[in-house]
Amino acid sequence: MTQTSDAAPAAQEAPDAGRRRIHRAWFVAAVTFVTIVGAAAFRSVPGLLIDPLHDEFDWSRGTIGAAVSVNLALYGLTAPFAAALMDRFGIRRVVAVALTVIALGSGLTVWMTAAWQLMLCWGLLVGLGSGSMALAFAATVTNRWFTERRGLVSGILTAASASGQLIFLPLLSWIVERHDWRPAAVTVALAALAVVPFVWLLLRDHPADVGLKPYGATEFVPKPAPVPGAARRAVTVLFSVARTGPFWLLAGTFAICGASTNGLIQTHFVPAAHDHGMPLTTAASLLAVIGVFDVVGTIASGWFTDRFEARRLLAVYYSLRGVSLLFLPLLLVTPSVQPPMIFFIVFYGLDWVATVPPTLALCREQYGEDSAIVFGWVLASHQVGAALVAFLGGLARDTFGSYDVVWYASGALCAVAALMALVIRRRGVGVADTP
Repeated sequence: MTQTSDAAPAAQEAPDAGRRRIHRAWFVAAVTFVTIVGAAAFRSVPGLLIDPLHDEFDWSRGTIGAAVSVNLALYGLTAPFAAALMDRFGIRRVVAVALTVIALGSGLTVWMTAAWQLMLCWGLLVGLGSGSMALAFAATVTNRWFTERRGLVSGILTAASASGQLIFLPLLSWIVERHDWRPAAVTVALAALAVVPFVWLLLRDHPADVGLKPYGATEFVPKPAPVPGAARRAVTVLFSVARTGPFWLLAGTFAICGASTNGLIQTHFVPAAHDHGMPLTTAASLLAVIGVFDVVGTIASGWFTDRFEARRLLAVYYSLRGVSLLFLPLLLVTPSVQPPMIFFIVFYGLDWVATVPPTLALCREQYGEDSAIVFGWVLASHQVGAALVAFLGGLARDTFGSYDVVWYASGALCAVAALMALVIRRRGVGVADTP
């Protein structure tokens, strides 16, 4: 608390400083963006590894999909504890350790010879490391450093993951096609390690650490004392919000979001396109183009979230995504890239994670100071949905010989998510606290 009391006068002595120069919050957001971009390398790999691992080790696609599903599930289930750990130990320490664990897990895969080792390295280690950052990192930075422009900032930081995909997918697919999958795994490990110095040297846990008010705040906000019992707090918050209806609606819609993005397109689009004769690098490049428009769509969604009702935005986003997925099987029948496929890539990319800013806004609206941890649990449902489809998609491919049934089922689920979003009512109208 001594640090806080010393910082407050500093903020008061120069009240006009923030008006003459760019607020430090934007630099913190920039470092966060770069960090998420670097860590996003690991998210670009699973879809590229399915065919090479199947060819080299003769593992079924269901087995490889199971390892990816462990990764995705842990990515989500770790997130709420990560938000609480950031409250306890600080953002810098948690994120630096998480990046190191990601690098360790990815690097160790080059020596694996059995499927359980893929589960351990890519599933357990990379899953835990990535979950310790996840979107809880972006949510915590946004909540601490900004009181204005939160929708815009959350959109920008969410888009960072897509930017990382844009950067790494073409590179990693080229490496896999030309030099095998092991150099790609090493590239991911090095990318994660390269970001650690930026986090440690440039990131700060709270505006009070540098004597500033959060961006847009009218009063100085003291840095809260470290919160002990991080795991207990995360579980306590879960038990508390589980008694409210909006939590289950948010968790359900976000589970479908994960199923129709990370679990479906990110994991299975490249092998599905490859099934129809499309070269690996071409399919990966299309997935990277999704990342280009994802950046645009997510930032725009953040801007919309500051101006329009969040639940109506979610209903529109899920409806459009569901329609696009129903047409995808018709677009994959040819190995060449035709204009309809380009239209799908652009359309789907704009919608990819546009759901995040309004979902985060609804968490803030409903749950206030606990919103980062609540969003962590909502994100956990997102990744559980992704994990199920990552596994079931591979199983469906082994069983039916194609992915068609998965595309259709996911499109129908998106329609359900749109209806669920509309059921969420604004806090204060009698539903937020109703089971």
